[in-house]
Amino acid sequence: MYVGMGDGEVIEGILTGGERLDKALALASDLSRERVKALIAEGRVSLDGKPAEQPSAKAPEGAHFRIDVPAAAPAKAAPQEIPLVIVYEDEHLVVVDKPAGMVVHPAAGNPDGTLVNALLHHCRGQLSGIGGVARPGIVHRIDKDTSGLLVVAKSDAAHAGLARQFAAHDLERAYLAVCNGHPKPPWGTISERIGRSDANRKKMAVLPKDSSRGKHAVTHYKVLKELDGCSLVECRLETGRTHQVRVHLSSIGHALLGDPLYGRPNSQVREVLKRLNFQRQALHAATLGFIHPITRDQLRFSSDLPPDMEELIDETGHSNR
Repeated sequence: MYVGMGDGEVIEGILTGGERLDKALALASDLSRERVKALIAEGRVSLDGKPAEQPSAKAPEGAHFRIDVPAAAPAKAAPQEIPLVIVYEDEHLVVVDKPAGMVVHPAAGNPDGTLVNALLHHCRGQLSGIGGVARPGIVHRIDKDTSGLLVVAKSDAAHAGLARQFAAHDLERAYLAVCNGHPKPPWGTISERIGRSDANRKKMAVLPKDSSRGKHAVTHYKVLKELDGCSLVECRLETGRTHQVRVHLSSIGHALLGDPLYGRPNSQVREVLKRLNFQRQALHAATLGFIHPITRDQLRFSSDLPPDMEELIDETGHSNR
């Protein structure tokens, strides 16, 4: 049950037991688990009139819960008239083809010029508030130097529905990458936990399977074309962890070309990268498919490789024509 409060809302209901508390509350409220955890930490969640304290505790069967959700704070990001490639848009969501080099949301070192700044102008401020003041509408993100498709929510209902699909790994996401060498076998599945690297906090790393840190991650890869010293690879994601494709391919000895964090180019392609001035990871979010969170229509979008990756493939594919 939702009760408007003018400056926020109250969500109340009865819990079903058997799940972690944060998961049970997320399912019952349509909020994300991370949002639920934050509200618990702020003392805004109660069970049978008592403050909830442990998100990981087992949800008590039949308990009455109350969540006081504050009104979304005004976005601090300023609208900016920045060109966007809009693939699809309706009153609930927008799908954008992001260029390499554009940061998704404002952060330290990137206060403006981001996708959020551009969307605030394009959508006249009509973006969901669930993502917080710094990133309205953002349900998922891709790295600054990764190009390709991204879906953004314009309403809280769309945001919640898309977040559920991401959490359940129900979306179709395929990336095209150019990696060092020729993976053997030319197709396979990488199922390795990913978490923050102990050696370099700016990097993610594959962790032991029994680690208490990090998150389970699964990437299915397939070599589409063997090139000179490198390969064009399709990567389909079951999960969406930070730097997932970059970390997983690097972990099997085939880091992405141009990736400054996870690998160095082999001698066969180093001169090509220098000649082309190719200075980003060769990664493109090429396919995005999901169920529209409001209309329930099945949507699927594709994005062609950007010119810089096309040129890289052309320059490293001469002997394979």
